[in-house]
Amino acid sequence: MPELPDLEIFAANLEKQFKNKKLERLEVVVAKKLNVTEKDLQEAFVGQKLKSVLREGKTLQLHFEGGQVLGLHLMLHGAIRVLEKDKETKFKIIEFWFKGDHGFALTDFQKQATPTLNPELSEVPDALSKDFSITYFKQLLSKKKTQVKQVLMDQKLIRGIGNTYADEILWDARISPFSISKAIPEMKVKDLYQSIEAVLRKEIMQLTRAIPESFDTEVKDFLKVHNPSLKQSPTGHEIKIDKAGGRKTYYTIEQVEFQ
Repeated sequence: MPELPDLEIFAANLEKQFKNKKLERLEVVVAKKLNVTEKDLQEAFVGQKLKSVLREGKTLQLHFEGGQVLGLHLMLHGAIRVLEKDKETKFKIIEFWFKGDHGFALTDFQKQATPTLNPELSEVPDALSKDFSITYFKQLLSKKKTQVKQVLMDQKLIRGIGNTYADEILWDARISPFSISKAIPEMKVKDLYQSIEAVLRKEIMQLTRAIPESFDTEVKDFLKVHNPSLKQSPTGHEIKIDKAGGRKTYYTIEQVEFQ
């Protein structure tokens, strides 16, 4: 599942390729996830130019002329695929065709990826927004008796971080994913806060160089611990794997557990 760094790159690359192009045709293949009718989407977007593509939390947002916005949530297995004329693309949810027969589609073999017309603004801070302050983070952890990894991944508390980067951030801060949030000392909370921005921004920078054109490729080459092909962390410690509820957590003994 794409997470914040991946989606940041996908947004930038989509904008690079389709910005200021006029949408000539929009086709909904799977309508069950729409929050409006297909006719509403047609009226909102067809004939309008795409002005920008932004990332908000774990969604991509397509901003068109006239102020209309379409949010795309990829869910677990969704992807953005380039459309080619006279070539079939599998598992389409919705298609966007721009002037000149250029286009892309939101796809998902599970049919769970979700297009949303004019999604509501969230009051939950994005992990890379100015609203996500150290004060907010300290207060948040101080009230939580749950494991810190669960807090990092909770989109109702912090938007954008998923399973992969929660592990990467916690390893960078040397905090065990099984630590109880309110038990983490203030200085380590500060370390964790700094690791969130450092890890995510560094990954965005590396992915920008690695996939300068793609918006459907997830690159795992830069991960330090959350990678099944790795046996040791960069510091030479064995990477351990904990499985719970279908989710894997990657960590090492370097990470202090606070209880």
